[in-house]
Amino acid sequence: MAMLSGFFVIFNYTNLKTTTMSKKITKGAVAEFVREQLKTNDKWAKAALLKIYEFQTADEQTSGYTKHYNNVGFSGADSEFMSSLAEQLRTKGWLSPKQMVYLHKRIHKYTRQIIEVSDPEKLIAMVAKY
Repeated sequence: MAMLSGFFVIFNYTNLKTTTMSKKITKGAVAEFVREQLKTNDKWAKAALLKIYEFQTADEQTSGYTKHYNNVGFSGADSEFMSSLAEQLRTKGWLSPKQMVYLHKRIHKYTRQIIEVSDPEKLIAMVAKY
């Protein structure tokens, strides 16, 4: 993932128990931080869009519809639109300002999936600075 290289790796969200700089970082604080980044930061939103799109099965990517209810990828309501954004970003490398507004409105729903594939140490460091 070029936009946030090294940011996404497997992260066991349930094992988040740490103290950084005498400040306890809770699961809620991590989720709030990630959600806020997805709502406001273009790089985070684009990287998350592409990562969630990767979770779609091949047939879901091809059709643009959710066919398998496996708790990963886009919801049925978002599948067609978010898949089209991901395809455009992947092939053309950009989204329009209007598309970015819609992306920011929707991508934060996938906070849990993004946290689960993120590097916990990097996330915790970012939350501690936040």
